[in-house]
Amino acid sequence: MFVRDLTLRDYRSWPSAEFTLAPETTIFVGRNGFGKTNLLESLFYVATLRSHRVSSDAPLVRSGADVAKVSATVENDGRELTVDLAIAASGSNKAAINTRPVRRTREVLGILRTVLFAPEDLALVRGDPSERRRFVDELVAQIRPMAAGAKADYDRVLRQRSALLKTAGAAMRRGETDSVISTLDVWDSQLAEFGAQVTASRIAIVRHLAPLVTAAYGSIAPHSRPATIAYRSAAGADVDASPGGDDAVDEIRDILAARLVELRDKEIERGVSLVGPHRDDLELVLGDEPAKGFASHGESWSFALALRLASVDLLRADGVDPVIMLDDVFAELDVRRREKLAEFTEGSEQLLVTAAVADDIPTRVSGRRISIGVSDDGPRSSLVVGDEKISPPLEQEGEAHE
Repeated sequence: MFVRDLTLRDYRSWPSAEFTLAPETTIFVGRNGFGKTNLLESLFYVATLRSHRVSSDAPLVRSGADVAKVSATVENDGRELTVDLAIAASGSNKAAINTRPVRRTREVLGILRTVLFAPEDLALVRGDPSERRRFVDELVAQIRPMAAGAKADYDRVLRQRSALLKTAGAAMRRGETDSVISTLDVWDSQLAEFGAQVTASRIAIVRHLAPLVTAAYGSIAPHSRPATIAYRSAAGADVDASPGGDDAVDEIRDILAARLVELRDKEIERGVSLVGPHRDDLELVLGDEPAKGFASHGESWSFALALRLASVDLLRADGVDPVIMLDDVFAELDVRRREKLAEFTEGSEQLLVTAAVADDIPTRVSGRRISIGVSDDGPRSSLVVGDEKISPPLEQEGEAHE
């Protein structure tokens, strides 16, 4: 799989851009703040319908514009599909596949599969549970695009239910108990149903990912403690023990429904939803200790890399070689981890790399180099200032012919 064409209009710092790419390594070089990451982010958005840097779409739209447009043509095993996205600063987004408008933007999920390595990945180990939930959800969206619909439905129900809980206590004190309880029953049923679908999909992905993470971490840090991951549900150990997948939805739904009944009084008192996939976490363990709080800086980076490397292996096992994107990540790694990452990505069909300084990139990573600059003539904007082919070192060329 590779991206052949990328066109941007009013996307962040890019008023206009057109790139023709190939199944090879392309390196975008430019100083920090010049717009390199925006290019990778736009492709990540095509693959997942979300940014890896911000939680809302408004920052993606160039200042002064109402809509950002991203168009990407993806080739996969001889099949070509073009995704057109119109990302609104406010309101609903629109999408088309091969110029045909689709009813829901999530219909484009699965056309492009990608794994993005970025400095923010350290938050997967050291950050809040929301970072790890997002990581799993991004994988689910790419491997099981239909599951993204359940997540959207769950988020909608959660918002409605949470709004009701915030006012439930006061309403019940006014004698409106029956109305509150009957409405809450409706939302509880939907929350359990959609929550079970989301949880079952996540657990299935994590169970397939877990051995790949252990193997990847062992290759990066062979002298460290073994790394393991597991899904941890706020609904309890019975959910954690589930095999996940479609066959587990009914069982998980019943468990969630029972927990909602048990916690109803406490939820009304606190005004928040206390159980559901929005409260779950991906547990990361080194040896016998949680990685968060106990892993060193080097171990944390190794674990973050292992999660991404395992994601690549998982997508490949599903039959597709994903586009691998490295966003200024070499600058964050020591020499050993740089070389390990470079070695792993050598066989990828398409590798897209950004770097502020070309010297941060290992010499074995060669290919096309596109230099990014900015124009200060009017509002600051990104532009291409150079495009050249970078050959591998002579000793590697010699090795290739042996």
